[in-house]
Amino acid sequence: MSSAENLTELDLQPDKPHSARFSNYLLGGKDNFAADQALGEAIKQERPQTLDVTREFRAFLGRKVRHLAGEGIRHFLVLGTGLPTADNTHEVAQAVAPDARIVYVDHDPIVLVHARALLTSTPQGATDYIDADLTDPDAVLAQAARTLDLDQPVALMLLSTIGQVTDPVAAADLVQTYMGRLAPGSCLVLCTTLASPEVSAANERYAASGTIPYEASTAEEMASFAVGLTIPEPGLGPINRWYPEGETGPDVIQWGYVAYKQH
Repeated sequence: MSSAENLTELDLQPDKPHSARFSNYLLGGKDNFAADQALGEAIKQERPQTLDVTREFRAFLGRKVRHLAGEGIRHFLVLGTGLPTADNTHEVAQAVAPDARIVYVDHDPIVLVHARALLTSTPQGATDYIDADLTDPDAVLAQAARTLDLDQPVALMLLSTIGQVTDPVAAADLVQTYMGRLAPGSCLVLCTTLASPEVSAANERYAASGTIPYEASTAEEMASFAVGLTIPEPGLGPINRWYPEGETGPDVIQWGYVAYKQH
């Protein structure tokens, strides 16, 4: 069955905002509907910094993937794919290292259709998409092992997705389970929204729109995800401070780090 046929048969629920399509709209993509656009415009009016945060997020993705591929990382496990846009992880990594291997994980049928149509690879490397829930590490890692060599260092990427695990203790346990199963030299690449009363109120309205709830994290909660790992400079903080290319600009409320597993 072709991707077009899959899209025809799939209930895309165009009258209900969708988290991946909403992000796609903020990034200037075309894979979104009026409900996603309306939510995007409302959020931009309420929190004008949202667009800057979204752009910084994409810039952070590109910078850290280029950095890690340059360090020799060849295996990337991306938990939470979102809709493919320009400069996805596999495109950035394989531009630096054509033999890089990337696995995207999502369990959203809308994302699945787009991913299968658009996520391609260099001949030397590999790009795969697996339909699995990131909260089931056994299933994710078993399927990822078809493409990735888990005995080699892996970059585990949780980019604006850990907030979908709304219990911070469960989120920390989940991240540590993944990292415990990966080889020494692996790293955790994490970013999420820094919690504040204003952010919490906005996230409640975001969830009330009918899309998947998202829980922001305190700095202490973000640090708990990396227990036992080493976070180099600049440490936990705004993502625009990581691997800056030129001026960093004002700090954003999207915080994160890259944390390495030494042993």
